[in-house]
Amino acid sequence: MAFTDKDPHNAAEILRVVGLGLRIERRRALGKPVKALENRVERIRKDAQKREDAKDAARRK
Repeated sequence: MAFTDKDPHNAAEILRVVGLGLRIERRRALGKPVKALENRVERIRKDAQKREDAKDAARRK
């Protein structure tokens, strides 16, 4: 279930994205690579959007 009407993420996904964001910023400050963490965030976002799009399509039928 989406956390808000405007955002496709549920509460667990929001927490994961925020946690990964914190890790990304910490690693950037240390000069370490962050691409893998950014990819994880993007995958979470895509999965959430795909799930909400499927729910919307099912509601329309």
